[in-house]
Order: sequence, then structure tokens, then C-alpha cells
Amino acid sequence: MGTDGGKGRIRIMSRVPGWLGRLGHGLTEMGERLDERRAEAEREETAQGSEEPPPAPEDDSAPVVIERPDPAQVVPWGMRVAAEAGWRLLVLAGTVWVLMRVISAVQLVVLAFVAALLITALLQPTVSWLRKYGVPRGLATALTAILGFVVMGLIGWFVTWQVMENIDNVSDQVQDGIDELRDWLLNSPFHVTDKQINDISQNLQDAIGANTDQITSAGLEGVTVVVEALTGILLAAFSTLFLLYDGKRIWEWTLKLVPAAARPGVAGAGPRAWRTLTAYVRGTVIVALIDAIFIGLGIYFLGVPMAVPLAVFIFLFAFIPLVGAVVSGALAVVVALVTQGVFTAVMSLVVVLAVQQIEGHILQPFILGRAVRVHPLAVVLSVAAGGMVAGIGGAVVAVPLVAVTNTVVGYLRLYSREQALKQAPRPRGATAVDAAVVEPASPSQDPPPAS
Repeated sequence: MGTDGGKGRIRIMSRVPGWLGRLGHGLTEMGERLDERRAEAEREETAQGSEEPPPAPEDDSAPVVIERPDPAQVVPWGMRVAAEAGWRLLVLAGTVWVLMRVISAVQLVVLAFVAALLITALLQPTVSWLRKYGVPRGLATALTAILGFVVMGLIGWFVTWQVMENIDNVSDQVQDGIDELRDWLLNSPFHVTDKQINDISQNLQDAIGANTDQITSAGLEGVTVVVEALTGILLAAFSTLFLLYDGKRIWEWTLKLVPAAARPGVAGAGPRAWRTLTAYVRGTVIVALIDAIFIGLGIYFLGVPMAVPLAVFIFLFAFIPLVGAVVSGALAVVVALVTQGVFTAVMSLVVVLAVQQIEGHILQPFILGRAVRVHPLAVVLSVAAGGMVAGIGGAVVAVPLVAVTNTVVGYLRLYSREQALKQAPRPRGATAVDAAVVEPASPSQDPPPAS
């Protein structure tokens, strides 16, 4: 009995795994059927949702609703692009306007600092030359600055001295020229009478007498201008000293103000911009010196008075491209006309035009080089804009600013292209050969910045 019961339990236990397997298989099939039915129900709901609802029965009393398209889709693509560009241009114009207002408020400081940059670009090679021979930086800076300021002061004193020495002689010659012009008008075929000439002279005297108050106020404004000029000169002198002595650390501090993502590009563009500015200032000084020497010698041998002061004026006005050469040359011709006559004035004009043509076609391309070459239209527009914004100082700094901007923009364009090529996946096979052929020159291949 016990044995039969044990055998029965063994048979039952042996059948349990089969029951469990069949039960699990049945449950799995039920789950799959439930999943299929659920998916089918979802598909039916999606199909019913995508179907358009049946049209409502027409009712004459119900208002007619007209669907209107999205306004953004109605506006033409070109107009949308113009609007996008327009508001960005407005923001940019507003930013520039605010910047110009700020610059106008501190115009004296800005012009003094820009003048210090130009003077530093001219004197910095001398500091580097003294440093090569073991002179300490402080002493080299002091010697260079003192020598530069002494030379500029001597030039100003010499011009003033020459003008004061020759002003009486020139006044007499101008009066003789006016008398000769008067006699020529009286005997000319224009039939000008002595009464008409006297009336013109009287009108000029009346105009001067009526505007005495304005002339007096202009004189007072002239005193203010002199004070501002002296302040600007002192600011420029101190700025030049610090730029010569500590220019590298000032540049490194300025780089910290630039966002980190743009810092490598700006760090590479800075030395190239400085080389462009140095080349421009040095080349302009050489060209201006050549103009002053040859035009001064020409008018000196023609007997024009104050030839040396006129040559100095020609040197100074040469820093204003195009306009300065015209103004200084016209001044020399006018002085020759009123002091020596028509023939001397014509010969002076020939000398001025000849020297300026040689300067424009030979000297400037050879001395300045391609690095600072600016299109004549850009020169004219920049000088005009600089003169309207900041007067003579703006006209002087306009062209070097355009030249430096051109250098910086060109370098940043090449730098961004190089970075894009570095981040792009490396080509393989024949594509690698093609990419190697068209890959632009890297900005890192430029010569290292001067110390």
C-alpha cells in the first residue's frame, strides 16, 4: 500500500512540468492575441481620426466661415528676407550711432590715443633696435620718446619762426600782387571800372565790420581750441610713453576682454594689424618727406618766398591722403601767384603735379607695398567720412583705420576657413588629393610678429 501510494505521487510529480509548460504557452498566446487586438483598435481609431467629418447640412441662416491662410505664408519669401535683414541693419545702425555719440563725447581722448598709436608705430622700431644692443627697455623708451618729441617740437618751432620772419615780406608782396591784379582788371577786356573795384573793396570792409562780434567769438573759440590742443598733446605724449614701454602687456590685458571662443583669432589678427599700421606710418613719413624736399627745392629755385615753411606744410598735409596733397600744392601755387606772378605760379604748379604723379605711381606702391594698399574709392570715402565726423584728425586716421580693418578682416576670414577645415572629417582616397589642391594657405604661415 505504501509502495503504490509512493509510485502515484511520483507519476503526478513527473506530469507537473508538462502542465506548467502548456499553461505558460497558453498564457503567451493569449497575450499575443490581446496585443494584436489592441494594435488593431489603435489603427482603427487613427483611421477614423484622419477621415474628414461629414459635411454639415447646409443652413442658409448659418454664417459662412472663410478659412484664411497663415500671414507668414502669404508674405513673399524675398520680402521676409528683406525684413529680417532690415531689422538687423537697424540694430547695427543704432549700435554704430550710439558708438559715434560716445566717441564724439570723448573725441579729444580718442584722437589723442589714436595719435599716440601712430607715433608709437613710428618710434617702436627704434626701441626694438636699442633693445637689440642691450639697452634696458626703460632707457630705450625714454631716449626714443625724448628724441621723437624734440624733433617734432623743433619742426613746429621752425615753421612758426619762418612764418613770423617772412610775414611782413609776404604781406608786401601780396599787396603788390593785389595792385597788379587791380591794374590788370582795369586794362582787361572785361571793362571793369575803378568804381566797381572800389565798391567791391567797400563791401568787403562793411562785411568785416558787421561781423566783428562773430570774429571776436571765433577768437575766443580759438583760445579754447589751443587749450584743447595742448591737452591732447599731453595725453598723446603720455599714451605714447606707456605704449612704447608696456605695449605687450597692454595687448595681453586687452585680449582678456575678448570672449574665449574668439580669443585665438583676435590674438593672431592683432600683430598683423600692428605690422600694417607700422608699415603705413613709416611709408607715409618717407613719401611725405620726399614730397616736401622736392617740391620745396622746386619752389625755392623759382624764387617763391617762404619755401621752407611751405615744404614743412607739404610734409604735414601729406598725412591726409589725396586731400592733403591738393591743399598743400594749391597753397604753394597761390603764394607763387600773389608774390611772383603768373609764370612762376604755372611753373610751381608743374613742379607740384610732377612730384605728386611720381609719388602716386612709383613711390607709394613701392614703399607702402601691397599690405597697406587701399582702393582710391575707399580712400576718398574714408577721408570724407573721417573729416565729417572728427575734422582734420578724423581725415588723418581714416585711411590707416581702413587699412588695418582690411588686414584684420582678411586674416579672420582665412582663420575661420582653416578652423572649419580642421573640424571637418578628413577626406580619403581621391578626395584627399582634391582637397589638398584646393586647401587655402593657413594664416599660421605668415611671418611671426615683430618684437
